[in-house]
Amino acid sequence: MAAAAEPGARTWQGGGSPRPGSPACSPVLGGGGRARPGPGPGLERAGARAPGPAAAPGHSFRKVTLTKPTFCHLCSDFIWGLAGFLCDVCNFMSHEKCLKHVRTPCASAAPSLVRVPVAHCFGLRGLYKRKFCAVCRKGLEAPALRCEVCELHVHPDCVPFACSDCRRCHQDGHQDHDTYLHHWREGNLPSGARCEVCRKTCGSSDVLAGVRCEWCGVQAHSACSAALAPECALGRLRSLLLPPACVRLLSRNFSKTQCFRIAEAAGPEQGDGDDGTDGTAAAGPGREAPAAAESGKQTLKIFDGDDAVRRNQCRLITVPRLARSEEVLEAALRAFYIGEDPHDLELQALPLPSQAGDSRARGEASAEEGSGGPGSCEATPEAWVIRALPRDQEVLKIYPGWLKVGVAYVSIRVTPQSTALSVVQEVLPLLGRQVEGPEGFQLVEVLMGSRQVQRTVLAEEEPLLSRLWDIRQTSMRQLGQTRFYVAESRSVAPHVSLFVGGLPPGLSSQEYGKLLQEAVATKAAVVSVSHAYSSQGAVVLDVACFAEAERLYMLVRNTAVRGRPLTALVLPDVLHTKLPPDCRPLLVFVNPKSGGLKGRELLCSFRKLLNPHQVFELTNGGPLPGLHLFSQVPCFRVLVCGGDGTVGWVLTALEEMRHRLACPEPSVAILPLGTGNDLGRVLRWGAGYSGEDPFSVLVSVDEADAVLMDRWTILLVAHEADSAENSVADTEPPKVVQMSNYCGIGIDAELSLDFHQAREEEPAKFTSRFHNKGVYVRVGLQKISHSRSLHKEVRLQVGQQEVELPSIEGLIFINIPSWGSGADLWGSESDLRFKKPCMDDGLLEVVGVTGVMHMGQVQGGLRSGIRIAQGSYFRVTLLKATPVQVDGEPWVQAPGHMIISAAGPKGLLTPRASGQVHMLRKAKQRPRKAGVTRDARADAASVSESEPK
Repeated sequence: MAAAAEPGARTWQGGGSPRPGSPACSPVLGGGGRARPGPGPGLERAGARAPGPAAAPGHSFRKVTLTKPTFCHLCSDFIWGLAGFLCDVCNFMSHEKCLKHVRTPCASAAPSLVRVPVAHCFGLRGLYKRKFCAVCRKGLEAPALRCEVCELHVHPDCVPFACSDCRRCHQDGHQDHDTYLHHWREGNLPSGARCEVCRKTCGSSDVLAGVRCEWCGVQAHSACSAALAPECALGRLRSLLLPPACVRLLSRNFSKTQCFRIAEAAGPEQGDGDDGTDGTAAAGPGREAPAAAESGKQTLKIFDGDDAVRRNQCRLITVPRLARSEEVLEAALRAFYIGEDPHDLELQALPLPSQAGDSRARGEASAEEGSGGPGSCEATPEAWVIRALPRDQEVLKIYPGWLKVGVAYVSIRVTPQSTALSVVQEVLPLLGRQVEGPEGFQLVEVLMGSRQVQRTVLAEEEPLLSRLWDIRQTSMRQLGQTRFYVAESRSVAPHVSLFVGGLPPGLSSQEYGKLLQEAVATKAAVVSVSHAYSSQGAVVLDVACFAEAERLYMLVRNTAVRGRPLTALVLPDVLHTKLPPDCRPLLVFVNPKSGGLKGRELLCSFRKLLNPHQVFELTNGGPLPGLHLFSQVPCFRVLVCGGDGTVGWVLTALEEMRHRLACPEPSVAILPLGTGNDLGRVLRWGAGYSGEDPFSVLVSVDEADAVLMDRWTILLVAHEADSAENSVADTEPPKVVQMSNYCGIGIDAELSLDFHQAREEEPAKFTSRFHNKGVYVRVGLQKISHSRSLHKEVRLQVGQQEVELPSIEGLIFINIPSWGSGADLWGSESDLRFKKPCMDDGLLEVVGVTGVMHMGQVQGGLRSGIRIAQGSYFRVTLLKATPVQVDGEPWVQAPGHMIISAAGPKGLLTPRASGQVHMLRKAKQRPRKAGVTRDARADAASVSESEPK
């Protein structure tokens, strides 16, 4: 119970007295209370004590009575009995016996322990079952946010308090290192995960426990992780990984979403501010819910500085009406995860919006009338702002930044006379660099925001104490996320590679430069065309100005040229000379629209398992940006996640880029996401992706066998229409398409065309492979009584010989022994007239079908197609407009000729003479040995995430 107030003194909520030394009627709170965790990363206070054991950085533990089943956040075991130890700030719960082993820092102290500040890349809100927030440690029951690059999960309300400790995936010219250390992320491990040190279970589905290295995948208890070597070997996927030291990206004005080419939301999410906080007052997920007035508690709005007041972004705290001023201040600091000593802080009242005009008069009247009693709720402000008390000096941490010295930081005393130059002069001797003059160094201020890390070079005459005061006034939380570095004065030459697609094809570099100058007013002095891909209508711009690069990026994305919208992507530079000799990085292409729409989750998984710079979304610029990025890599492999059409798309782009690649023969693996997936079946990648562990998929790619596959060129030449009957399509210029699987003419292509048109009209309905096949069946039933008599509309020439066609409705050229979702169209019966089909024998098989009923019997395994011919050169004459499909991509072809050959006609394109591509076939799985458990196999293979037995 608080002591009684003196007569005439203004009381806080009818209980405690004002802070000693302040006017009785002044709306100020603060001063008392127990010591808080140490200050933020840039400040420290002499004599401040950190509650709790020394092994628990920043925690403020207190003994609590348990009223429901509770688990320890360190060992993840059940806490037996009625007592546990809870951190008042971050909700860390522990056994008493585990307190001395706690190494996980409190959310208030975590920013000071970040090794290299790297901002996170948060995607859209989603539901993440059995996951926990990394800030408040509470379960993610409502829609939450997830970093697209690392394993961080947070509530939207906790985003501003998340550490900028994301994975460092590239060099940025500021702090470049070639050594790799473990990058630990706490919690959200599989329930069966096993510790690398003690081999006991370290994962939990009940609490945020255990740690995992985000590069090598090693898992351990947080206490056991100290026994592991700090160096990281990058794990099982090392040979597939694009090392961060080999990627350079200067991204001063670009967000992480733009750097990693992640699709951005159309607009800001409702309720999100610029820094991720809610625009209106909201209780944090780890805080108490607002209480009713009659419950003896009151809810207050707390702001952490002028910036929060201006944006109306606050936190709610619930305190007893009889709470002392120091208790209210401590609750406010906990709400904002501020680690400063409360003796140096206070709470100042803010007027209500309706009282803004006469707040001072009302305050004076309240003081004179003595109306600040327990029952006078109207006289008590409900909005408060955290303020710092004026200081004559401070102790400031200065980090050596990019200097190779043996200390993490040095502490100096800052007075009103201290400037950036004097601080540099004082720090250099402490770092052992006294022989060098201060003119070669500069003081850099780094704001470690969760979404963006901002660097500012301070002017030599900048007064440090007043700058610290300004930061505190703007945001007390911001001060805890600010560091000061001493760095060498070196200028980083601006260089940004900007990919621009969607331009008209067939132009030269100079013509593309003039076109962009007219469309977006490029500045010739700082912008140049480094690469032009005329056939694809794309260029890569070298921009020597950060501001100009940002302007062009935003402008190009909202510009159309000749009716086609342009595409803009920021591309890094791959330092291929620094790649390890055993490194064959994997270039990943994902089509999120294929099949069952599983590509979105795969994109996120591959970005976490690999370097996100090597993962590309095909709907954002196609395959060309990725192939350009890897053009100087001496040896790499490709993984295509999509249907057969997507695989053909990537293989065609490889053909066109082959002469520009340092690795002209990259092997291609497939993760089938489409409906048919015939090529994936032949290469043992399965009938379709059904949620397998992405890590296991990458291991299978690394162990896959290289095989050859024929690649066929189809030349389409349309004749002029002779009559109105044949004028279905206008005369088209000759065009060339590539084929890997099969080419269908007639009823087969007609079904594909109807399905394709139905999907284009209502794409939202085609979200599952089962539904897609159902649509195929429905379309086929509608055509069951259809009769086209294709043999009267088509002429076939094999080599130099004319072949007479039987009575058929469909003519199909097959290159692989799988058609129509796994059917064997050629059949297994021996035939002395033909060779045994093989996908690398340089021969195509020609098969006919008599109608929809025949096709259904083939897919049911009851019949095979009608064998017609086998050869390496075909000439098909279409007498009228006919549906045609190549690898699942259908269209209506005008009357004319189709020439199919392994090497295209001379002068039209320049493929290799062999007409073959290198593919990766999944290795056969070895039979399981009796008595070997799944965990034992996983341990032997060094799999990062163990599965439960």
